[in-house]
Amino acid sequence: MQSGRNGRLFWPILISIVASDVITKALAVRGLDPRTPEKVFGDWLRFTLVYNPGAAFGLHVGNQSRWVFMALTIAALLILGRLYLSSRPGERARVMSLALVCGGALGNLIDRIRSELGVIDFLDVGIGDARWPTFNVADMAVSVGAFLLAVVLWAEDRPSEEGKAASVSLVSGELRHESGEAS
Repeated sequence: MQSGRNGRLFWPILISIVASDVITKALAVRGLDPRTPEKVFGDWLRFTLVYNPGAAFGLHVGNQSRWVFMALTIAALLILGRLYLSSRPGERARVMSLALVCGGALGNLIDRIRSELGVIDFLDVGIGDARWPTFNVADMAVSVGAFLLAVVLWAEDRPSEEGKAASVSLVSGELRHESGEAS
């Protein structure tokens, strides 16, 4: 079960992601013309205001996309919450990755709740017509957090060298350690 020590890492990251996402989206809505991309770093980085009613990469599931993705986000947050609660004290990478994913998911969920237009995206990266789908701070947090969480969970599933040495196997009716000693 998680401890207060994990909470001291989890909550500030989550709150920072949500706050950064909400603030940058509000600035984008106030300052950007949706018809005109604004060059920030040449053509490579532009601010382009886009409302995405679907999910990542413009994935849609019809007219009910808003509600479907809200429900999926809430379900994902419940699963992530259980992973957080099952984190042992000091599992910093796991807690940090969960905070990033949860913060990003909450940021985009706020958009879905507030507007039928969809999630506010404004970061536009690419060269000429070869562009990555427009994204936001929440999307970056989800992507980095999900990658880190995958690495953490993969590492948790791999048996440690200590675990390998202590493992036992049943060979011809008697319990043997990997060292070959019978018990």
